[in-house]
Amino acid sequence: MRVFVTGASGWIGSAVLPELIGAGHEVVGLARSDAAARTVGSTGAEVLRGTIDDLDILRGAAHDSDGVIHLAFKHDIAFSGGFEAAAEANQLAVDTIGEVLAGSDRPFVLAGGVLGLAPGRVAVEGDGLGPDQQGISGGLALRLATARSMVDLAPRGVRTSVVGLAPTIHGDGDHGFMAALVAIARDKGAAGYLGDGSERWPAAHRLDAARLFRLALEKAPAGSILHGVADEGVPLRTVAEVIGRHLGVPVTSVAPDDAAAHFTWLAPLLALDSPASSARTRELVGWQPVEPGLIEDLEKGHYFR
Repeated sequence: MRVFVTGASGWIGSAVLPELIGAGHEVVGLARSDAAARTVGSTGAEVLRGTIDDLDILRGAAHDSDGVIHLAFKHDIAFSGGFEAAAEANQLAVDTIGEVLAGSDRPFVLAGGVLGLAPGRVAVEGDGLGPDQQGISGGLALRLATARSMVDLAPRGVRTSVVGLAPTIHGDGDHGFMAALVAIARDKGAAGYLGDGSERWPAAHRLDAARLFRLALEKAPAGSILHGVADEGVPLRTVAEVIGRHLGVPVTSVAPDDAAAHFTWLAPLLALDSPASSARTRELVGWQPVEPGLIEDLEKGHYFR
């Protein structure tokens, strides 16, 4: 299968490419810079220069492919106050690719998320896709609307699937949320957790996530909602305790009123108790995570180098 991948040089994309190539697929990876092009080319994939704003490039690549995996998202502006703008650009890219694939029965896999889908209970596949999600607004609401639009594409002859990723996709080289928590603990001289630290975050290893995207491309029925979750919910106090032990700093509770000062942009996310299940996903496409869980991975020490 000739597969077009956006976000091909990113944290997950750079693992998805060798996973696809190793399974015998031909891969074309979108690259927005010289550095990204080098990363994509080093995997053996074909390099296509452009960004998700280059809609004509997206149209051409989708037309020439047997399937598309859309991983790209404007994280650089999303986490600097422009989340809604990033979500809007993502929706436009999905609409553009979807129009090209309509009526072809070709697979189209989208990266989504599970954080905040069902606060306080274990989210299952399909949660968050109702038209009126109370308490969800702004960029997160737009991302959920994009997932709904993927489901709506299925009756139009596109084998769509949405892989809802855990907020923490961990592994050696991760610069995401776990790395940010380590950096904050170093800066503050304490590994903090919010309140009693009982908030639970799901997690998955990068290589397990890459395997799930391949399985979604190859096996997922049209309109599928999948969860890229290996650890259903890791208490954030447990995470803080590992960080504190490795850095040799105290582990402390941070009061809600002090959260913004201590955790900065991470504060509202750390307040979300968002465990999530992947039981249906494992049954549907045969996904079985085999890599280390989040706590085991943190204990390896690479986050503290």
